[in-house]
Amino acid sequence: MDLREEITTIKGIGDKTAACFAKLGIHNVGELINTFPRDYIFYGEPVDIKDTKIGVRNVVCGMVYSYVDVKRVRSLKIVTMTVKDSSGTLKITWFNQPYLKNLFHKGETYVFVGEIKIKNNMRVMEHPEYYKQGEYESMRQELQPVYPLTKGLSNKTFQKAVRSARSAYLNLKDYIPVEIRNENNLMELTESYENIHFPMNEEILKNAIRRTAFDEFYRFLYELKILKNENIKLSNSHRIVQGKAVSEFIQSLPYGLTKGQQQAIEDILADMGGEDVMNRLVQGDVGSGKTVVAAASLFACAKEGFQGALMVPTEVLAKQHYDELSKLFLHFGIKVCYLVGSTPIKEKRRIYEEISEGSIDILIGTHALIEDKVEFKNLALVVTDEQHRFGVNQRNRLASKGDYPHVLVMSATPIPRTLAIIMYSDLDISVIKELPKGRKPIKNCVVGTNYRNTAYRFIAGQVAEKSQVYVICPMVDTSDTMDLTNVIEYTDTLKEALPPEVVVETLHGKMKADEKNEIMQRFLDRKIDVLVSTTVIEVGINNPNATVMMVENSERFGLAQLHQLRGRVGRGDKQSYCIFINGKEDDEEVTSRLKVLEDSNDGFFIAGEDLRMRGPGDFFGIRQSGDMQFNIADIYNHADMLRLAQEILDKHSDTVVPDVVESIKQINI
Repeated sequence: MDLREEITTIKGIGDKTAACFAKLGIHNVGELINTFPRDYIFYGEPVDIKDTKIGVRNVVCGMVYSYVDVKRVRSLKIVTMTVKDSSGTLKITWFNQPYLKNLFHKGETYVFVGEIKIKNNMRVMEHPEYYKQGEYESMRQELQPVYPLTKGLSNKTFQKAVRSARSAYLNLKDYIPVEIRNENNLMELTESYENIHFPMNEEILKNAIRRTAFDEFYRFLYELKILKNENIKLSNSHRIVQGKAVSEFIQSLPYGLTKGQQQAIEDILADMGGEDVMNRLVQGDVGSGKTVVAAASLFACAKEGFQGALMVPTEVLAKQHYDELSKLFLHFGIKVCYLVGSTPIKEKRRIYEEISEGSIDILIGTHALIEDKVEFKNLALVVTDEQHRFGVNQRNRLASKGDYPHVLVMSATPIPRTLAIIMYSDLDISVIKELPKGRKPIKNCVVGTNYRNTAYRFIAGQVAEKSQVYVICPMVDTSDTMDLTNVIEYTDTLKEALPPEVVVETLHGKMKADEKNEIMQRFLDRKIDVLVSTTVIEVGINNPNATVMMVENSERFGLAQLHQLRGRVGRGDKQSYCIFINGKEDDEEVTSRLKVLEDSNDGFFIAGEDLRMRGPGDFFGIRQSGDMQFNIADIYNHADMLRLAQEILDKHSDTVVPDVVESIKQINI
């Protein structure tokens, strides 16, 4: 089977199923086999109810001991029953699945798989998987891949499709010579494909993930090397020498700059006024004030008579930057405009015309900036904010809108410097470590699940004082979570726990873009008091009025990502707080790791500790750098593979060449 063949060539996949795959960006066989499982389910030996562990996934075999009860609590239909074995009883609960009332009958025996919690001094398993004993036995000791899904597409269908396409990867030729593989203990390419989709055991799976992470890093670094070689001697055709004007701009600001901000601006002005084209990264901790650095750079560009562009990941953030820069540039005669996907057609046409004529100095927007219809007259500076959200190709596409413009990329991802030098090898790096004056350090606490009611009271108190709150849950719905707090149901729980006048809303990645933008804008406009969200808010809005963040299942996140999330609060002059709910408080290692966040607000220190404490190959839990354009690779979990990829590239780049045709991993970089 050829990687380029349409997915409908796979037996059993018709037009309807193909349309479902298309929603996931899967149109051909290559895209199918390069869509890796997002998780794996392990089915082990059932344990006695009395021996189940709190806060983790357990398997119990029990007899239905009570009738199934269905109660309505506001918008929730709560299904409950009791099961027992020889050691004790267990309460089972489902939400909004009333049909289960007719499935279970007293006296029947089932195997239940799910997380155990203690509620009212009783063991409770919420939203468990359930199986007949014979059915469960056939699944024992197997690793079941769990794929990303969409409505109308089941995990079983996905598994079956990949099995049918196995021949597409079993005949691939490995681009890594056998002696290099053996020397570095790297799994063979086809073997890694087979075992990342259908692993025989956990150890083999780890080795397959290790090899796949290596492939993704190597391809990324190889492409960066080519890019760097192409750009290494680009002469500067857009000399920007506006030091005096930038000084006047800085003096006009209603606040002073930190030493880090001042140094970053000096670095940028030196680059833009130098012999070669600038390619610079400004890496600053969350809330360190990177936006004003970008503003000063764009100001210098416009004052020199050139055009500048600022690309950000969300429409709401684009509007915020537009509002802020318009205000800052108001008295300097600089015209700022913004362009996003939802901009009306008539308005877009006007912007296209003014950009091509040169009457717009600074254009701010989302991916809409890289559309073919956007043509600049004299683009000299391209700035990408939250750079880890954009791949190299996307950055280059925007840069290609001009005649080798200067490139400035911004990142709040706290990557240890040793890894940043590898990841951003095509860029010079400026680091901003200090926070702007007047910012109060966030007060942090790591607590167990029994603190939840106290946290709810604290949240209610903050809302009463006109502040706003984020509550973060890891996933969206039960098909995604298995054992994690459900965002949508949690919203209903929170509405019941808080006073009726508190406005609680939900935000998650499965919403359409318009819905997400509308929710974030309402939160920004203070029409929402508490926003229950997934990590979609990690990058999104700057709301100085948000003073509290509570993170459920915080043990499932890496420290660096928790710090990134925490950066959504503490952005104003009010005291801010972050509450990390630890679902595994009896696990000393987990508690010790989260304690780092309780004791420090320094993102770079936290990133280093995250790297040190987690170690390579820890692929379970939520990925740290999941938005850096990789399918599997993660700079925290697979730092050893990143270093190995760089080492092999340095030694063997002439002979170890990744196949850029479609026979190696199809990675968007």
